[in-house]
Formats: sequence, C-alpha cells, structure tokens
Amino acid sequence: MADKEAEERTVGAHAPQMASPIPSGEHTVWADVSPLLEAACGDLQDGELIHGENFNLFSAMSALEIMDPKMDSGMICKYYSVDEAIENGAAPIPLSFDGTVDVQCTIDIMDHLLSCEATWHKGHSLAQTVFSCIYLLRPDRTSSHALLHSYCSVIRATCKAVIAVVSDARTHEEEDLFIMAYGLPLSGDGDEKCLSMLNAVEETICRQLRACKSSLPKSRAPEAAEPFQSNFDLEEDYCRALLCRLRFRKHFYHVLTCLRRPQGRGLELARKHIASCLLELDLIRNSSTFLSNNGFGMSKDGLEDMTTASGRQPLGFDSSLNCRLSAPTPPRAIKLLSWKKAVDYFVKLLHDLDNICSYSLDPLLEGVFRFVVQFQKTQPDLVARSLLQFLLVQDGKLYGRDPLYAVITKAAGLPESAKNHENQKNQYIVQLGQLVINLLKVLCTNSAWQRRKLGKILQDWRVIYMQMEMAFKRDFSEILSISNGENAWMKIFQHILVWVEEQTYWISTRFLVLGFELELYSPSEYCMVYWYLSVVLIKLVEKIHLRALMSNETGKRKGKKKGASSKDIGKDFRIPPAVSFLQCQICLAEGLLMMLAALRNEHMIVQSPSPFNSEYERFFQHFELLQKACIPDNITFGSYEQSTRLARISNLVTYNCFKDAQKIAKEVKSSFSNDPEKLAELRRIELVAEHNSVALNLIHKVGALDPSLKISFEFNHHPYFGTALVKRS
Repeated sequence: MADKEAEERTVGAHAPQMASPIPSGEHTVWADVSPLLEAACGDLQDGELIHGENFNLFSAMSALEIMDPKMDSGMICKYYSVDEAIENGAAPIPLSFDGTVDVQCTIDIMDHLLSCEATWHKGHSLAQTVFSCIYLLRPDRTSSHALLHSYCSVIRATCKAVIAVVSDARTHEEEDLFIMAYGLPLSGDGDEKCLSMLNAVEETICRQLRACKSSLPKSRAPEAAEPFQSNFDLEEDYCRALLCRLRFRKHFYHVLTCLRRPQGRGLELARKHIASCLLELDLIRNSSTFLSNNGFGMSKDGLEDMTTASGRQPLGFDSSLNCRLSAPTPPRAIKLLSWKKAVDYFVKLLHDLDNICSYSLDPLLEGVFRFVVQFQKTQPDLVARSLLQFLLVQDGKLYGRDPLYAVITKAAGLPESAKNHENQKNQYIVQLGQLVINLLKVLCTNSAWQRRKLGKILQDWRVIYMQMEMAFKRDFSEILSISNGENAWMKIFQHILVWVEEQTYWISTRFLVLGFELELYSPSEYCMVYWYLSVVLIKLVEKIHLRALMSNETGKRKGKKKGASSKDIGKDFRIPPAVSFLQCQICLAEGLLMMLAALRNEHMIVQSPSPFNSEYERFFQHFELLQKACIPDNITFGSYEQSTRLARISNLVTYNCFKDAQKIAKEVKSSFSNDPEKLAELRRIELVAEHNSVALNLIHKVGALDPSLKISFEFNHHPYFGTALVKRS
C-alpha cells in the first residue's frame, strides 16, 4: 500500500473525482485510484505486494483482496441501500397494474420465499436468504397490498419462532449463522395479528373461489368479490394456487407454536396441523403445472433449478443488499434450493416433526435414548432436532415434568419409593442429573458434532463415577460392616453406581458406532474398531446384567419369607432379553474381528500401510478419548495385538461366531414381538451373520488354492457390521 499523501497527489494529478454513493466528509474526498492500481500492476511480479512500513504477516493474513467478489462485499452490490433499490423500482407496489400479472408475481414471491426459507434452514444466513426480499425489509410498504402484506407478516413471525426455538435449544452448532438476525425487522407493526390478517385474506379468496364455481354469471353472483385478475377463465386456478400457499403458512405457524407448548401439551394438535400442511404442500406441488403453463414467454427448459413454480424470476429480491450484515467475514456465495427441492425439504421436515409428535413421552431414560437414536437415523435437519430437544429438556426436567432424580432412580431399577428419598439433593446426584441433561442435548445434535461431544463427555461420566464410588466407600464402610447392607441410601447409591457405569459404556458404544456412519474408519482399521467395540459391548452387557440382578433382588426381598436365603431369590432369575440382544452384536463383532485378523495374518486381504502413521498411532487417534477415560480399564494397543496375532481361518471355521449370532438372534426374537425396531435389527444381524458365515466357509475351501480371490467388506445389510464380499479378480 502506498503512502496516503502520495496516493492523493498521484490520483489528483491523473484522475477526475468519481461520484460515490457514500458522501464525502469534511476531511475526505473520494478519488478514482484505478490508474494508480493499473500502474502498480504493470510493475509487480508474481508474489510481490505493495505495502507500507508497518505492514506485517499478520496484516497480510487479515487483508481483503479488492475487487474479488468473494472477499470484497462492495463488488457484488447492485444497490447500496434498500431505499435506493425501491427508488429504482426493484420492489413496486402494486406489483403490476395488470391484475393477472400482479397475481402471478405475488405467487412467484411466495414460492421464492419458500426456497429462501428452506435454504436458511440448511444453515445459510437469514440476511442473504429470506430477508433478501425487499418487501420484508420495509413492512409498511406492503400495507396497501393485503395479500402480500399478510403473507410477509406470517413469514416474519415464522422466522422469529424458528430462531427462538433453535436459540433456546442451542443445537445450531457450527451453523451459528442460522440464529443471527443482524438487526433485521423480524417484527413489523401488526405482525402479532398475522394469523388474523391471513384468515381475512383467506376468506376473501374463498368467497371468490365460490363465486367462480357458481353456475350464475360472474356479474350476478351474490357473494362475488372483486376478481384478482382480468381473465375469468383463470380465476379459479389462481385462487386455488393462492389458497394452498396461504393455508400452508397458517398451519406451519400453528405447528411451531403447538410444539413449543410446555410438557408436550400441544403434540396432538400439532399432528393435525402437520397433516394439513402436508395436504397443502401436495396442492402447492400440483399447482406448478398450471402456473408454468401460464408463464408468459417462459421456456420449459431449466424449470428443475428454478425457485418458483412458474419458472419466472420473482420481483423484489436482491441478496446483495444485506451482504454487509452477514457476518464480520466476507459474504458467502449462496445457491438457493430450487422450488421443488424446497417443497421436498418441508415435506421431510413435517414427517420428522410428526415422528416427534407420535412419541409417547416414555418415562424410562432407556426408551428416551432409543427414540432419539432411532430419530437421528432419518438424518433430521436443525429445526426438527431443536424442537425434539425442547420437548425432552424443559426447566431442567425430562419433558418439563419429571425431576431428574426420579428419572435416574427409575432407570437404575430402584423402587418407586426411592424417588422421594431425602438425599436427592446430594451434590453428586445433582451433578449426575446435569450430565443426563447434557447427554440428551448432545444426542440431539448432528452426527459429527454429536460424536465429538460424546467423546468429551465420557470423561465427565467417568469422573462422576469415581467420585461417587469414593464417597460410597468413605461414607458407608461402617454401615456395610454393621447392618449387612440394609441401609436404604446405601442401596440407592449401589444401584446408581452400576447404572452410571452402564451409561458410560453405552455412550462409548454410540461413539464407536458413529465412526462408521461418518465414514471415519478405513478398511485397514476395521479390525481394531471391531475389537474395541466387542470389548466395550462385553462390559456393557456385564453392567446391564448386574443391574438386572440387583433389581430382581430388591423386588424379591420385599416379599421373601424370613427363612429364605439370597440364593433362593436368584433361582428363578432369567437373562434379560436386552442382554441376549447385545450378545448377538458381540458375536458379530468378534466374528468380524477374528475374520479380518485371520485374513490379514494369512495375507489374503490387501493391506495399504499409511505413509503418515503407524497402526499404533491410528489406534491412539481413534480411541484416544476412550483411553483417557480408561474405558475399559487396562486396555492397550498391546492387548489388541495379542488378541489378533494367532487368528487363522481354519480356527474360525471350527468356532464360528457368526453361527452363534444367528442362533441367539432366532432365540431372542420372541422376546421382542412387540418391538418392530428390535426385530428389524435382529433380521439385519441374521443377514450379516449368514452372509459372513458362507463367505468364511468359501474362503476356507478355496482361498489357499486360488490366489485371485479378492475379499472386501460392504455395509449393505447393516450400518456398522460389514458383510464380506468374495470375488475373483
């Protein structure tokens, strides 16, 4: 950068002053520096930079490149202010003096706003999407156009409601631009009455639609309103196109307000509005044929990428107007979703919300976790995940009604009387309740963010377990020796300790499984991942089994006779179905682990060593967070090597873990006859086990004799248990 005075002298000598939309000040005058820049460019070599004496590397990293549209926000501005855009006719009111064109343009604005809203929901800036509409930026200008004014009012109210729920839930993660409003007019005068205005306009259109259907001539229809446009033959179709768009807006706003009612009280009503929204979206989609056919002068080519049903460009939009409000960084290049993709987005969003509304508000934490994990399989977007979290966690309680201590004692298998125990305000119990809330919130985030957070909170769960265990040994050592374990608070603590360990291993399992979903593991790392997964699953089964035994003992002790012993209490205890279910997964993980290890040891599978890190380093990178939390204890890379060093195909055929998985899956199916999700998972496990068992036998028979045999693994039957594919090259 040249010295400022030299620049002024050079520019003053060679260039006339240029008009600028930003007025000059008392001590500043605008001047054209283009000749100076051109002269400098002619002398500069590649990599050279003009700079002052105080310019350093840090400044270079923070500098903006002038005239680069991606960095210089002034380069992409068509208008420098909303007022300038309005003065230049960018957002006329009325939209046209021709009634037919006015209706067409209004529908185009509605459709384009739908595309903008869907794009915003996907994580882009509100300023450059929805509020690229000039009519939204000047609420007072649309007051004379009742149809457009009511629609803009409900759009602003909807945006405000969505921002509120996402902001409260704090699920926006790295999509933090989503909730930034940048001082945009989210509340116009009278927006609180947006539904009243919308209902009034809807009633007017309904009267006109009834008049169109009347057998009487238009001039004699008793309830006929002023037609929206001049061509009476098109009036009915335009009325229908307007009605379905207005009604969708009304019902969608109702969905958001109902889902935000405390303690899930609005879920039933929300489902009714969701059904209405889906019906209106079907009508909106069907109206595209009529609108595109009546798009005067429009080509039918390229309609798939258009942001309106008609294929026309809408009036009143300029995404560059708010580019300076986007963030303290250069503006993003935003490609809006097409109108068809926007409709598809809202259909999926509504199905996800309907899934939330159908949830029975299970009081058991195990059921809550299962529902959230199952819900995440549909890959819901930010708005749906935020509303789910709002439902689950309100005022520090589950569903806003169940205290966390009562929820934890129920999950730990304690009797109903334990939830009112006086020690529920114990500091460790309070901390544990906060960890449960944090876990629920983390489970509602997107998969990548969720895995990262799960790895970090594992240490918190491990620490609270160790603190509670130390407190238990310190406070109850005397009670254990005197009262033979009959103290009520001691029993509660014992149950909760086991439950905390169980949850720690469940979180670890979720952490490992998400790595498959996010494709974080390479094929050469599957062996170590299945090894670690099997170890964690075994620990999880142990804790579930122990908790079930303790709960069984507590229940039997109440009704046992004086002469009965503890051995008699456990005589009729059966292995819980949840344990058998996990044993299927353990067998599958162990089968895959040993199969991969044997193929590697016998050089029957291609191993591509990384030039950047060793197997030990990859082991540490993948499991560092688990190792730091000592999950499980005494598990190292050496343990993994020792477990897999002697694996051979011939041994696997003799002891086939896949057949064990099939056997247990068939036996346990009857226990889950009323649980379609578990039955579906068992069927997937059976498929993987069956295919891998066949592949194992084939490899054993012909593998050594046929060097052209190629073995790979795919996840076509199960999301994280691979299926072996055996082919000849």
